[in-house]
Amino acid sequence: MSREDQPITSILFVCMGNICRSPLAEGVMRQHLRELGLLERVVLDSAGTHGYHEGAAPDERAQAAALRRGIDISDLRARLVVREDFQRFDLILAMDEDNLELLQKMAAAELRGKARLLMDYAAGDAGRSVPDPYYGGPIGFERVLDMVEEAVDGLLARLQAELRTP
Repeated sequence: MSREDQPITSILFVCMGNICRSPLAEGVMRQHLRELGLLERVVLDSAGTHGYHEGAAPDERAQAAALRRGIDISDLRARLVVREDFQRFDLILAMDEDNLELLQKMAAAELRGKARLLMDYAAGDAGRSVPDPYYGGPIGFERVLDMVEEAVDGLLARLQAELRTP
C-alpha cells in the first residue's frame, strides 16, 4: 500500500445516544471528504456515551434534515463508545461538555487529549456545545447541521494544512 493510500487520520464523533448529532456530524464529514477526494484516507465513525439506541438507525428527523442537504445517513447504526476507541481513533469529538466529560473519565490518562469538543474547530466557537435536537422539531436539526458544517469546515482546513506540512 502506497503512502497515498493509507489513512491520514481517524475520527470518532460522539453524542449521547448516537442517533442525532454524532451521525449528522459523521455524515457531513463523509460528504465533505468525498467532495475533496479524501474519503478513502480518513476513517470515520460515530458512537454514543449511552446505549439507549444501540443498533438503531439515526432519528428519522436527522435523516430527513441530512437528506435535504444531499447527505444520506440511513446506513449508519448506533453503537456505544468503548475504551478501545481511544486506541482506534486519533481524534474523538464530543458534541457537548457532558459527553466530553464522560469520554475523559473513560480514557486512560495519556489518551485523554484525543477527546475534544467538535465546536472547538468552528471559528470563534471554542467551548460551545452542539445542542441536542431530540426533544425539539425540524428547526433544531437544521441548527445542528449548520453548527456541524461550520465545525467540519474548520476541522477540514486543519487536516488539509497538516497534509501540506512535510
